Amino acid sequence: MTMQLKTITHQTIALAGVAQAAALVQQLATTGNADTTAMEASIGSILKLDADTVIEVYGSLSGIKLGLEQLKQQMTGYKIPNAELARYAASLVFLEQQLSKQPKMLKTITTGIEKAQIQAEHFGLLHDNVLANLADIYSNTVSKLQPKIMVNGDSNYLSNSYTADKIRACLLAGIRSVILWRQCGGSRWKFLFHRKKIQTELQNLLAQT
Repeated sequence: MTMQLKTITHQTIALAGVAQAAALVQQLATTGNADTTAMEASIGSILKLDADTVIEVYGSLSGIKLGLEQLKQQMTGYKIPNAELARYAASLVFLEQQLSKQPKMLKTITTGIEKAQIQAEHFGLLHDNVLANLADIYSNTVSKLQPKIMVNGDSNYLSNSYTADKIRACLLAGIRSVILWRQCGGSRWKFLFHRKKIQTELQNLLAQT
């Protein structure tokens, strides 16, 4: 990426990516379905290893609209509207920190993603084979780190291998967004101390979707 990366705008877009991945996991686990536009943007973000701009990682701002809305909801008011989403997002941030200390695991992920890029060109982004491959990458890497993310939902959906693959692929998309957030200068203290700035940025970004 050639541009000025470390801006509040870019941090907010990447945070919305994390929120969107968490929302998709929750949708899949509780209903068996997920928002297709959001799913395409989130899964697509994993395959964008090289992008010129932060927004290009997700294709467009409208691709990340679900995440922007979820993040806005989570950040307004004094009580957390969706504790489970907050837990998924916090777990992803924590696991990415662990992952950053595992160069071999990161290399395994990159190799797997390069294979998935070829598959996606051949079959299409949300094809079973692509999602199964991304789910495998997650299972063989991030899933081995502690503490594991415990996904709550309807056991009928969670035990369905196709839905489970989608959930793991979305968790991998969440990790991708956390990595992007850190690259953009994001950190926990900035998230705590720049809440007002992030909320203003969310308003601006949502107005553009």
